[in-house]
Amino acid sequence: MSQPRHCPAVLIAAPASGQGKTTVTAALARLHRNLGRKVRVFKCGPDFLDPMILERASGAPVYQLDLWMIGAEESRRLLWEAAGEADLILIEGVMGLFDGTPSSADLARHFGVPVLAVIDGTAMAQTFGALALGLARYQADLPFAGVLANRVGSLRHAQLLEGSLTEGLRWYGGLSRERGIELPSRHLGLVQASELNDLDARLDAAAEALGASCDAALPPPVTFAEPDPQASAASLTGVRIGVARDEAFAFTYGANLDLLRNLGAQLEFFSPLHDHELPVVDSLYLPGGYPELHHHALAANAPMSEAIRAHHAQGKPLLAECGGMLYLLDALTDVAGERAELLGLLPGEATMQKRLAALALQAVEMPEGILRGHTYHHSLTSTALEPIARGLSPNGGRGNEAVYRLGRLTASYVHFYFPSNPDAAAALLRP
Repeated sequence: MSQPRHCPAVLIAAPASGQGKTTVTAALARLHRNLGRKVRVFKCGPDFLDPMILERASGAPVYQLDLWMIGAEESRRLLWEAAGEADLILIEGVMGLFDGTPSSADLARHFGVPVLAVIDGTAMAQTFGALALGLARYQADLPFAGVLANRVGSLRHAQLLEGSLTEGLRWYGGLSRERGIELPSRHLGLVQASELNDLDARLDAAAEALGASCDAALPPPVTFAEPDPQASAASLTGVRIGVARDEAFAFTYGANLDLLRNLGAQLEFFSPLHDHELPVVDSLYLPGGYPELHHHALAANAPMSEAIRAHHAQGKPLLAECGGMLYLLDALTDVAGERAELLGLLPGEATMQKRLAALALQAVEMPEGILRGHTYHHSLTSTALEPIARGLSPNGGRGNEAVYRLGRLTASYVHFYFPSNPDAAAALLRP
């Protein structure tokens, strides 16, 4: 018999990117955590940086939800499991509320999670109410919780914004524009949580500021249906997989690592920046990150470079995604024109651009099967190597990323979501 679970939940969305969704979501998570509540946070759509902040704010792992890349049934499973342990579920949306297919609004509607709209109140008064009403009424069947103002200038400003709301829209409070609250960014998004020495102080300040303007009451409970059981014949029992993890390589989905462990793999984390030898492993996984910020240090670590080259020469599996692929190239040049010679396992070079080069969901059909994921990068790569496959975007977005293969080495700009096809993911890393 189906066993639904009930848990208070809201989806934090906004009219556009840059309104402060992550800051507000993190402030809400830390506020309720400081009140002794168990908070589980999810991120809508593909993202690596926001979840790092949200994990620190909530004290619990953060997973992605998406009706296409993750799938409706897997998203349902994640929510249902969280509802069994949490006092509150927060979901941070992606881009604007109605942007993309599927959008944050689609996800909210599919699971019946009410939307909390975050609107940047900078230089705005009564127009705030018009924008809020538009978000609430644009789609008649969208569950809507209320509105929260970000970057409020003063108490009087907050009162103007609250007073502009009509048709019974609920005011959830306002977060001030204090500089000690905002989260810093760089070219791929927010600065990584591990690089912010004052992150906890920022989160506590944001929580305190938000708590001063709202009552911190829990939203009404949402019912999450029990998912259908799913099974995979894939196995990685006894396989030791080396996973790169440091300042240069940190873009990994928690669900990917969970899947590898659940299939029986033993994960060994190592640092291409700081370690001088590989752990004893059968396969290597080089995820994305910021190699362009550390390319000289990576080039200088000759023992690690030789160890990875030897791993490949022995015919062992190696999967490299985005920044991991850049590490495999002959050389990488940053935006300042500084060039560093890297592993030389893939013929070609990459050059960082000042503007976004590609952003799109991707489905890639490889010999192992179809894997879904996304691409998001600021570099351009030139290589004479012919790809074995190219990605396709469900939205027709820029991308169509190439997948390259040399022996057991597979490399691409695509960040794969392994649970989208466990059999294919296992085949890429199985000796």
